[in-house]
Amino acid sequence: MSNHAYESAAALRPRHCAPTALADLAHTLSLEAAGDPAADLGQVLIHGVSVDSGDVAPGELFVALPGFRRHGAEFAAQAVAGGAVAVLTDADGATRLGASLGQVPVLTHPDPRAVVGPLAAEVYHHPATHLTTTAVTGTNGKTTTTYFLQSILAAHLGQCMIAGTVELSVGTQSVESPRTTVEAPVLQRMMALAVEEGVKAASLEASSHAIVLHRLGGTVVDVAGFTNLQRDHLDFHHTMEEYLEAKARLFTPEHARRAVICVDDRWGAALAERVADRGAVPVDRVRAYPAQDSEDPAQGAQWWVSQVKASMTQAATTFTLHGPDGEQIEALCPLPGLVNVQNAALALVMALRAGVAQDTAVQALAHAHNIPGRMQRISQRDGRRGTCIVDFAHTPEAMDLALKAVREITPGRLIVVFGSDGDRDQGKRPLLGQVAARLADVLVVTDENPRSEDPQLIRDAVLAGVRSVRPGLEDVEEITTWRGDAVRRGVELCGPQDTVIVTGKGHEPFLEMAGEFIRYNDAPVMREAVEAKWPARTGAEASTGSEHE
Repeated sequence: MSNHAYESAAALRPRHCAPTALADLAHTLSLEAAGDPAADLGQVLIHGVSVDSGDVAPGELFVALPGFRRHGAEFAAQAVAGGAVAVLTDADGATRLGASLGQVPVLTHPDPRAVVGPLAAEVYHHPATHLTTTAVTGTNGKTTTTYFLQSILAAHLGQCMIAGTVELSVGTQSVESPRTTVEAPVLQRMMALAVEEGVKAASLEASSHAIVLHRLGGTVVDVAGFTNLQRDHLDFHHTMEEYLEAKARLFTPEHARRAVICVDDRWGAALAERVADRGAVPVDRVRAYPAQDSEDPAQGAQWWVSQVKASMTQAATTFTLHGPDGEQIEALCPLPGLVNVQNAALALVMALRAGVAQDTAVQALAHAHNIPGRMQRISQRDGRRGTCIVDFAHTPEAMDLALKAVREITPGRLIVVFGSDGDRDQGKRPLLGQVAARLADVLVVTDENPRSEDPQLIRDAVLAGVRSVRPGLEDVEEITTWRGDAVRRGVELCGPQDTVIVTGKGHEPFLEMAGEFIRYNDAPVMREAVEAKWPARTGAEASTGSEHE
């Protein structure tokens, strides 16, 4: 067990970054010197930027941000001990520092969080301008679409870095990601490393929190994409309208040169209209879901999908993407379900608008499978084994889409193993139970990330939703011991014609409970359960095995 959830991204720094004089940064970004520093700002050279006192390299500028619970100025002395040669903070932070930093110069700005992105971009010499860049936002589908784009952009340009929920990856280096969108200095130095190593593209995830908190500050991507907007993060945004407004900030000239927006839900349609009305960023509308009660399949979208066909054997989906100039693109999405067709269509249009050739994009998409925790297949139906899948679906809407997607490739029973988060939106817990009870045959209710809450209370809320659909709790089991036991139980229940899907955690490498981060991931646990239930055949058995294998 550990109290530290993630490895540091400290290694993802450029090896050679020409230093920038602190005086030049102060002039360019309107930073004020606090007091009368003894050091000449022109003599202080900045080699990098960090907002994490534990992740400061020698010669860097430490930005002490006001936080939700504590002020970063409280950690400035630690940053200086780690090699920081200057500190930027706000007036309150400067007061907290006092004389504790000795001769290290202190600069202030009224809103250091708003300026840290442009500051880091300046220090790392604006690396995004040397890359083909895409960013994807939306409630669900960001990670899948981002990986689709990484595959496509790599096929087009040779290599593509990725920064998102699952990992931070540049070239051969990869670390677990601490959040969907890293702080601005980490993103800028990752892109600087990419440029240094000859990587030509970047595929990024943009969370609503990150957009509001300026983590994408200083970065203008070539194409920004929007998947959908569904109930989530209302503990932070309060209303769906506020949530949409946060997303909308990405589709402005400050952050994007082009926009591609899925208009399958009313929020996407509203966003596309808003961006078009502003007129500052060209926008393409994409419709992946069939229009209801309309003879026009496009319904005003420039791009629209038809001929969606699920493959029972491949757990994939073929579709036709129609374009504004009459083109018809035959494509294969390597994941099941219409929701993933939406992700694939979005990735294709974004790639085309980023300059990728159509054939290159289509071929690369078809091979972009087994994304960590996103409809990740642990076993495939083969006449002997059932299909076992790990997916990140953790909102009612995502659960609905995930279960409908796997139902299409399931001739037998659909088994779902799921729970809900602690210290997050409590309103979605019974809704998750209702969706699961309505769409799955067998339910195994367990813990997800209880955090500081009593796990039993969370499960009770989920089961209350289940009871509203199944008052007698038919084919419902509650596992109170450990999530891994629930995953194993799901596999035990799975027959050759069945599918078991474990939802909620996806790629996550830790389970958070009572203040501790416990190393855990659904995929290896499910893989072990699959191997125990369906041992690998011996050579003689394999030679006479099923024709489906």
